[in-house]
Amino acid sequence: MSVFIDRERELSLLDKRFGSNRSEFVIIYGRRRIGKSELIDQFIKNNGIRLLAREESKTLQLRIFAEKLGDFFGDELLRKTEFRGWDGFFEYLYKKADERIIVAIDEFPYLIKEDPAIPSILQDYWDNKLKETKLFLILCGSSISMMESKVMGYKSPLYGRRTGQLLLKQIRFIHILDYIGSFERAVEFYSVFGGTPAYIIETDPEKDVFTNIEDTVLREDSFLYRDVEFVLRQELTEPRYYFSILQSIAKGNHRIGLIANDTGLSVSIVNKYLSVLNDLQLVYRMLPVTESYKSRKGMYFLADNMFDFWFRFVYPDMEEIEKGKGAMVAQNIKPRFNQYVGRHFETIVQEILEVLNERELLPFRFTSVGKWWHKEEEIDVVALNEKIKSVIFCECKWSDNVNVSKIIRNLREKARFVPVESEKEYYMIFAKSFQKRTDEEDVILYDLEDMERLLMTH
Repeated sequence: MSVFIDRERELSLLDKRFGSNRSEFVIIYGRRRIGKSELIDQFIKNNGIRLLAREESKTLQLRIFAEKLGDFFGDELLRKTEFRGWDGFFEYLYKKADERIIVAIDEFPYLIKEDPAIPSILQDYWDNKLKETKLFLILCGSSISMMESKVMGYKSPLYGRRTGQLLLKQIRFIHILDYIGSFERAVEFYSVFGGTPAYIIETDPEKDVFTNIEDTVLREDSFLYRDVEFVLRQELTEPRYYFSILQSIAKGNHRIGLIANDTGLSVSIVNKYLSVLNDLQLVYRMLPVTESYKSRKGMYFLADNMFDFWFRFVYPDMEEIEKGKGAMVAQNIKPRFNQYVGRHFETIVQEILEVLNERELLPFRFTSVGKWWHKEEEIDVVALNEKIKSVIFCECKWSDNVNVSKIIRNLREKARFVPVESEKEYYMIFAKSFQKRTDEEDVILYDLEDMERLLMTH
């Protein structure tokens, strides 16, 4: 499977910049495993080189970069010598950049950690020499906070120098569906492996989701078994509390008070750690669709489905998995799996609604969409256009033979509590299948076949 599912847009943006023939200074960043290095490799092909920074001394790093550039340019002398400092490195690039070349420095934050002066040195060379060349320079990094503060931030010497930036995010469900081929299985795969390319390519779409779970997640020698833990330990200095908070969210505690009660941590500590996790794009804060961003009704969710699955089902049973009892752990997951998938099906439905909205296949065009809740009342998805006072209330049921009239009755009841002024209201149900359909004019139903037909014709 190509790791470039849904990276055509990013590649196209980079290709346009390459064609400009002027100097370019592009920042590519995003959390680990999201596909940054693969995107760069696809882009540079025969026109450039990707230099991978490592956590080692400046001298060693410069020596390796000299060897790599020596190979790339066929420069025997450089291969046998080394750069004496970053000045020597950037001076060499300057001399080579009278023709269009791409030089990408991957994991740039490692270089800053070892030598905090490097942004200042690069600023000097960019301002006085490199910006007048045909160099296409890419700085890439997984540490989002460091890239934003030390490279793009107002206080950084490099502030205002970049000509463009790309923040890489997870790929959407629609592209997982392209890979899996069957809507039902794609929902299951997406719920477990999420939209992180490095996780998706570990799966075998020819096998069912539980075979994939056993083969790639519930084995102690598999890459995915330890990767969530590895990523967190790379990003966080004190993983213990973070693990407790992430596990608590995965168990279903989405409000700060519930997380504090479950973990035994104070509300202020939970707040502080959630802020860090949010910056790292490992969690996100969701508000009821009718609330403004200042609302205190926020709930927290894990941003990556693989992390959600791991903390919900793998982390609590690591001892059993390491005794070789992965198959037994898988059997224990099965009774709870549909409910788990159902939660993620709601976010997929939001993506489906966006497609319907774009293609003008709904009774009106909505301007905002999201979950709604208040006290004990909750509606899976609400899409609204306050200007024309129209609302769609949606329920998402990851089950077969759904009783339409019962759900619509409940939905109409709950809709009365939603604080929006509406003149036209519609009710939608997304489910695997229905007992029987209804001819009510304000009710819209989508089963698996309807959803697959809609998304497979994009």
